[in-house]
Amino acid sequence: MTDIHETDRDGLRELIRSCAFDLKLPLVRRDIDLLIQQSADEQWNLWRFTAELLRREKENRSENQRRHRIKNAGFPQLRYLNEIDTDALPADARKALPTLETLDFIKNGRNLILYGNPGAGKTHLATALGIAACNAGYSVLFTSVPRLLTQIRECRNALTLRSLENKFERYDMVICDEFGYVSCDKAGAEMLFNHLSLRTDKKTTVVTTNLAFNRWNEIIDDKVLVTAMVDRLTHKAILLNMTGKSYRMKETQEMMTQQI
Repeated sequence: MTDIHETDRDGLRELIRSCAFDLKLPLVRRDIDLLIQQSADEQWNLWRFTAELLRREKENRSENQRRHRIKNAGFPQLRYLNEIDTDALPADARKALPTLETLDFIKNGRNLILYGNPGAGKTHLATALGIAACNAGYSVLFTSVPRLLTQIRECRNALTLRSLENKFERYDMVICDEFGYVSCDKAGAEMLFNHLSLRTDKKTTVVTTNLAFNRWNEIIDDKVLVTAMVDRLTHKAILLNMTGKSYRMKETQEMMTQQI
């Protein structure tokens, strides 16, 4: 690249940084000096310099968007697929994991129901798949069912329910954790049913529950509504029996053994 006078260089540097700020190009603004120096050292032509500048800015933006998706999803903890002890997973999950990791079920708008006893890895698996989805460019929401019900009630009282429904409907993947830990009255069950129905056959909903379907009437005292909810959620869904040994119990036993 052709040398220019030092005074002109300083002026152009400030112009580039000012334009980068206005155009929201943070990497260009931050690294322009380093890129110019590298281009001089490696004798890049203008085509190579421009391509490299834009490539790095694109990568930086993609990474920022990925982090933003994970942050906005609301995961209570960050859990990853490579952290899962596949040998300790229940048989259904171990068999299905390679297929789930492709995330094709999200592309096809299929639901995923993880049911079984507490501590068997339902939330870990759901979270890990959610983070993988964020990394792949999908929009994800993680919420517990009790928290979702509270949010629905608050928005209904504030007359902003439609706004919540629109947002809820657009997520590529919604993880509803802890279904079955807290019972619902009839009004709450109807609101939950209506909310989840917005996504039926359109977008992926993941449900983790400690109750088999034939026990959902224990938390929702309306057999017709339970039947309808199960029918909607399980249509073309992937159902995984996650009954197995508790991870938490195993960790507690290992800690107690070490203390003896």
